[in-house]
Amino acid sequence: VSQDERGERLTWLRVTGGELKVKAQLTGEADGETWAEKANQLRLYSGAKYTLAEAIGPGQVCAVTGLTRAKPGTGLGAERDSDLPVLEPVLSYRVCLPEGADVHAALSKLHRLEEEEPQLHVVWNETLGEIHVQLMGEIQLEVLKSLLAERYGLDVEFDSGGILYKETITEDIEGVGHYEPLRHYAEVHLKLEPLPRGSGMQFAVNCREEELDKNWQRLVLTHLEEKQHLGVLIGAPLTDMKITLIAGRAHLKHTEGGDFRQATYRAVRQGLMMANQIKKTQLLEPWYSFRLEVPAENIGRAMSDVQRMEGSFDPPETAPDGQTATLTGFAPVAAMRSYPMEVVSYTRGRGHLNLTLDGYRPCHNAAEVIEAVDYEPEHDLDNPADSVFCSHGAGFVVPWEQVRSHMHVDSGWGHTAPTAEETAARPRRMAAYRATLEEDAELLKIFERTYGPIKRDPLAAFRPVQKRERPDFAAEQWEIAPEYLLVDGYNIIFAWDELNALSKESLDAARHRLMDILCNYQGFKKCVLILVFDAYRVPGSPGSIEQYHNIHVVYTKEAETADMFIERVTHEIGRNRRVRVATSDGMEQVIILGHGALRVSARMFHEEVQDVEKEIRRCIQGEA
Repeated sequence: VSQDERGERLTWLRVTGGELKVKAQLTGEADGETWAEKANQLRLYSGAKYTLAEAIGPGQVCAVTGLTRAKPGTGLGAERDSDLPVLEPVLSYRVCLPEGADVHAALSKLHRLEEEEPQLHVVWNETLGEIHVQLMGEIQLEVLKSLLAERYGLDVEFDSGGILYKETITEDIEGVGHYEPLRHYAEVHLKLEPLPRGSGMQFAVNCREEELDKNWQRLVLTHLEEKQHLGVLIGAPLTDMKITLIAGRAHLKHTEGGDFRQATYRAVRQGLMMANQIKKTQLLEPWYSFRLEVPAENIGRAMSDVQRMEGSFDPPETAPDGQTATLTGFAPVAAMRSYPMEVVSYTRGRGHLNLTLDGYRPCHNAAEVIEAVDYEPEHDLDNPADSVFCSHGAGFVVPWEQVRSHMHVDSGWGHTAPTAEETAARPRRMAAYRATLEEDAELLKIFERTYGPIKRDPLAAFRPVQKRERPDFAAEQWEIAPEYLLVDGYNIIFAWDELNALSKESLDAARHRLMDILCNYQGFKKCVLILVFDAYRVPGSPGSIEQYHNIHVVYTKEAETADMFIERVTHEIGRNRRVRVATSDGMEQVIILGHGALRVSARMFHEEVQDVEKEIRRCIQGEA
């Protein structure tokens, strides 16, 4: 990305396939949103001059005007985005503008340079009203300073700079986010896992579609990937973590797209706060891999310096001539970034220090950094950890430590950190019980000193006690209504793998096999089981209801499908009886829910039947 002499934005791209024509519409994604813009001009440059082209073919490089949101590395059309750069800045510098300069105008100019140079990261601190740039070191600072002076006439300075820290966790944790103002609804459960050093951030989905539809799952994954999530120790970016969607819930009428964005962000923060509560968060800092070559008489000084900087090193190697010694190892960037000048000083120019960034490791002075930053995650309004629930038609905020007691979905994941109240509940109850016994004994002594000892008559235990007769009340008799289970026969046959394979050989055999399976199921569950088969294509079929052992088998009449029969039955008895319907027909599931019945997918029903068969076998083996 660059600009021409008139300040017009030029997006340089290479066509890898097909043909790009003038006024063609190009689409892409930026900041989680999809954009669409037209290519106004296609310029073929030769030095400072260019010619306009009507179309660009494969392999050609051109400059396109009209694209304002494309960024370096973005793939357009069928092309994928390029991989993230291997090197990333580890130092942050505050931009010191000349007196009287407009800070917002300077920020806009820096953003233009950021588009041209992807390794330049510009950060605006809204709270302090400061501009920070993230760079690799002094050389890039000098280049940036000269560019600002040449293009925009800005004579800027930079402060000494600070370290870019990152955060991670050391143990699996579950985060819960709930967002339910009036007429909004979304709940998200995320599993946060630590990854090996250098893995970066990874996102995945492990949630059943019966709990959360696929489109909502993809939306949650998009929200996880679109934002740079911050930790709760000093508000630094997260790294070396895997975040997995494990459960969630949406509302058929009230859920909107933005609801899951709020629930997802809050779930991440709530999980981090839970991890921090049990001391399972960790502050990371960048480390150097160094190779230090000094005169042999200075090797002791070098080793003590590295130890003072909390670094580590291998045994020194001495050159064959005995004049120089080489030391290799690792040290924090914060402690070693100014060490090259010190090496030149104490070796009188005969020492050489080579530094290579070696990624992020645990911070050597984490307590000092956390205290110096003084970050309060609960007061960070841009990254809330609390959830929003609804009660009596109004939304109310639930603190992050109480969200689990209000959540609507149980993911089943059990390694959740206990809250402070849960951790201290048992000792408090035991202490309270012991205190009660001690207080009773002390009160008894005070009573006896005041009124004399208590005299109990031992013969009173043998005297009959007159009991008042209680009037007899007749308990109201409640009739326990049976449970009804309606099964869409052919839907189940074609959804279960073993029955589907059998139906390809003989559909009648598959029907009877399903009937036998359901007979065993009914004998264990004691429900009223109605198995429905389509017969609407049989000309003149009046329909029939047969008794097969302990289940009812229904063959629908002509022009009536199994769906229609099930919908009619659930409408008649669904309001007054407990009715379940086993089917994977999505439209039918929606209709029966409206009739008051419960839906069971074919896969879930298959798992339920298998559990019943296992229980039957266990009972038989126990009797034997």
